Amino acid sequence: MFSALARPAGAALRRSFSTSAQNNAKVAVLGASGGIGQPLALLLKNSPLVSRLTLYDIAHTPGVAADLSHIETRATVKGYLGPEQLPDCLKGCDVVVIPAGVPRKPGMTRDDLFNTNASIVATLTAACAQHCPEAMICIISNPVNSTIPIATEVFKKHGAYNPNKIFGVTTLDIVRANTFIAELKGLDPARVNVPVIGGHAGKTIIPLISQCTPKVDLPQDQLTAVTGRIQEAGTEVVKAKAGAGSATLSMAYAGARFVFSLVDAMNGKEGVVECSFVKSQEADCAYFSTPLLLGKKGIEKNLGIGKISPFEEKMIAEAIPELQASIKKGEEFVKNMK
Repeated sequence: MFSALARPAGAALRRSFSTSAQNNAKVAVLGASGGIGQPLALLLKNSPLVSRLTLYDIAHTPGVAADLSHIETRATVKGYLGPEQLPDCLKGCDVVVIPAGVPRKPGMTRDDLFNTNASIVATLTAACAQHCPEAMICIISNPVNSTIPIATEVFKKHGAYNPNKIFGVTTLDIVRANTFIAELKGLDPARVNVPVIGGHAGKTIIPLISQCTPKVDLPQDQLTAVTGRIQEAGTEVVKAKAGAGSATLSMAYAGARFVFSLVDAMNGKEGVVECSFVKSQEADCAYFSTPLLLGKKGIEKNLGIGKISPFEEKMIAEAIPELQASIKKGEEFVKNMK
């Protein structure tokens, strides 16, 4: 149902150089000095869709902002430093992207990140709920399977919750799936689109290769191998960087792709589809990633799981308990917050 629609969104980064009458998005990046934040801010500064870029972090933001402000594109850039400057960074924002937090190191699971990143996401989303309650919130901070429930509960506490405006950015899983399938089949990766559903950690990452456009046929051993590679691709990067970080550049690309798709849809572009981890009734857990039709007010329609293979059905069944546990962990964290 959605594969025909999905392609335009997949090309969002490459298309971000089109012009439209409403290219005036005010975007904030929270965690802008980090490994993801800096290249993400660079990609956003490079886009004519963005008219104002505000950058927040607890260190180095004035320098990052000064550096980016010399680039000859029209987005104005301003850096904000420390909690007392956060409200000013957020005022008037249309989209807030949150890559803040600690990255994964070798041997760390996404759950190991939980305690540090949960507090950071709770603090930042509370500020968003107070200072830009209407903005689209795009969360990159891991573990996404828990940080999205945290954001939801925080927004509820502040009476500002809108389920159509809080997104867990899982786009990197789609970007990787497209790349790996293209490599395997000798295709142009820019023309491949694999929906990836479920969550954003290990076996909760479920690539729907049966729904790939163009259609691809893989023998079961290849299918199992490439699925495993997509699920563990983050670990592949962590190991390759040998303790010097996690997936930052590819994540920045994926984050920018998602933001450009969202802004395009907010500008009235039709047929923009991206997968994202959101509040959902599509599976046996409260949050689930599926292809979403984006619109002026965020999620216009959840396009659901669609027709899948028995192999994919089995993956969903195996992912649900882990997703439920991660979601509960996020919700409990907010309940127990002082």
